Formats: sequence, structure tokens, C-alpha cells
Amino acid sequence: MRRGRRPRVIVVGAGIGGLTAAVALRQVGIDVAIYERAAELRPAGTALSIMSNAVSALGTLGIDLHLDKRGRAIETFQFLTHDGRPIRTLPLKEIGDRLGAPSVNIGRAELQQALLDRLDGHPIELGATVTGFEATPDGVRVGFADGGEAHGDVLIGADGFHSVIRRQIAGPARPHEPGYVCWLAVAPLRHERLPDGAVHHYWGAGQRFGLIDIGHGRVYWWGTKNMRAAAARDWCGGKDRIARAYAGWADEVREAIRVTPAEAIVSVPARDRPFLEKWGTGPVTLLGDAAHPMLTSLGQGAGTAMEDAVVLAGSLAGATDLPQALRTYESRRRARTRRMVRTSRQLSLIEQLESPLPRRLRDAYFRWVPASVLYRQNESVLTYPAAMP
Repeated sequence: MRRGRRPRVIVVGAGIGGLTAAVALRQVGIDVAIYERAAELRPAGTALSIMSNAVSALGTLGIDLHLDKRGRAIETFQFLTHDGRPIRTLPLKEIGDRLGAPSVNIGRAELQQALLDRLDGHPIELGATVTGFEATPDGVRVGFADGGEAHGDVLIGADGFHSVIRRQIAGPARPHEPGYVCWLAVAPLRHERLPDGAVHHYWGAGQRFGLIDIGHGRVYWWGTKNMRAAAARDWCGGKDRIARAYAGWADEVREAIRVTPAEAIVSVPARDRPFLEKWGTGPVTLLGDAAHPMLTSLGQGAGTAMEDAVVLAGSLAGATDLPQALRTYESRRRARTRRMVRTSRQLSLIEQLESPLPRRLRDAYFRWVPASVLYRQNESVLTYPAAMP
């Protein structure tokens, strides 16, 4: 790239990772073109967690999305038995207070709007289905299904779990499916057993339930249940079967399901992918779920994508050798995201246990493990690496 010219970066995908990448790149003075395959920019999904590490990462670039006003900062985080008896409280608020960055639960629509507001009307090309890319002497060419093309200096594949860019870099790969379904919904709910800012995770036999305050009188809830991977992939059992699966659980769990319209419940199979060691080639790289999809047990899918965006922007800012800057970004992110993928999978296995004895041992460990150990384990996840001593 000619010295003194600002690079033009093509971002494929306008999900949370792609929008955050665009915000971060513009913040450091880099031109961005955003392409999204959907014909309409609608928030896909329900709600999500933006933990302290992601808030801290954005802060290093002076980006404040005011998430605690759009969602709800976590005040308490508890593991409980299926019928609501406490197992352990995690010190997430204390860690966030020390880091100066809260962990926030927020509706996906509200987070998407916060990012769009920060882009301040920057255009997004909708209905742009990418078919592939080709490195050129002066950058990269991206092809679209309608025959169109886009040219830039750098291409960022932020096109999610089924990334076309990833497939061209690494080839096709079967996802890892641990064998359980996830039900997700947002519903209006206030309950005496769910205080403001609360996150409750309930553990049963081969199934779990989460109740999360996302502010404004709404909760995000999710449920899981072990089953064959094929059944999880094609699950279409309806609200009544979900309610029966949680018969005898805590009253607030059953109430959350009861007040949720059937059409508001989303069903997805649990899945991730084997960790990808090579994220890019030449002027092309990956970000977020396209690079390192992970199970939801750590609540770090969106947060690690945001970290990616910040590190990517910092690596490209002022760079003259853009492919080398992308390799620097990848090397800075690989170890941490590998650990997040691995830890999410390990925690998922523990949480989805069915047999009585392993479950009793799990619950006993979490009840009696020293507080200092829990603090240290969670602090390492919630601390953005650039802020570590």
C-alpha cells in the first residue's frame, strides 16, 4: 500500500462482530465498507452478555456504547439447583468494579442499535451475498452472488458460524455438536426471586436454565436439554414440551416459560468448531464466530469478537505492510481465543452432566472451592489482556 494513503477495509458481515470491527476501524481513521447478505438489518437472536473484558477493550479506543443504560449491569451471579437452592455466587461484580468496567446483559436489538448509532449513518450494503475472494496485486477482490465485485486493501471475514471466507481459507469442516438443544427467549418478567441485575443459572440432570435481567422489565432466558445431535438440530417440539421439561423446577423458571409467547422462543443446537490455527492469508483475515465459534457456557462469544475488533484496529492503525499487520493481529488473539473455546467446551460438559454422582461432585466442588480460586479464574477471563500487568 502506498505510504500516506488510508487503507480501505472490506468487512463482510454486519452482525455484532462486523459492526464492532467497523466502529473500531473508523475510530482509528481507517475507511470501511460493510457488506451484509441479509436484505434487511434485523437483530438475529434474543440477548447476550457483554462482559467486563469487552467493555475494557472498547475503552482502550475511547469507545463507550453506554451499554449499562441500554441493558442491565450484572449485580449478582448465582448457580442454583433446579429447584432454586443456592450453590454458589460468582464475584463478577466485584471483579468488574476493580477493573472499572461492568459486565452487562443486553438485548441484541439494543446492542445492534448502539453500534449503528456509533457508525452515525455509515452505509451498509444489504443483500450482498459473498461467493469468495481473490488476492490482487494491490489488495483483494470480493465477489458477490449477483455478479458484483468490491475491491479493497484488506478483507475481514466477520460472516459468522457459516463463514464463506473461513471456508475458502480453511476448507469445509463439520461443526462439533455436543448433543443438546438450546431454547432462547426474551420476555417481560418481574419476580420476587429475581432481583434487579441478577443472573441465575439453574442446574438439573442433563439440562440447565438461565434467567438474566436485561433491564426495562425484561428477562433473557435460555434452557438446555441433552439429546442426540440430530434431534437438537431439528428440534420443533413447541412451548408445551419445554414447559414439561421444567416441571418441578423453581417457580421463577416455570413462570418465565409461562409468560413467553410461543413464537418468541428460538431453538438452536449447541455447537462450536475445532479451533482454527490459521485465520487468514495475504490481505484476508477472520473475526469473531468466523474465526473461533464457541459454546455459550462462558458468555464470551460477543465479547471475544469485540476484543478481536479492537486488536485488529490497533494492528492496522498506521501499518504499511497490511498482510503483516493481519498476521500480528492473529498472533495476538490466538492463545486467548483458543483458551476461551476450550474452557467453554469443558464447562459445558460439566454443566450438562446427567448421572447423579458426577452431578453431586460438581455441585460440591462449586460450593466449597475457595473464593480466591473462583476470583482468580473469573478475573483471568474478565480482564482484557492489554490491561493485564
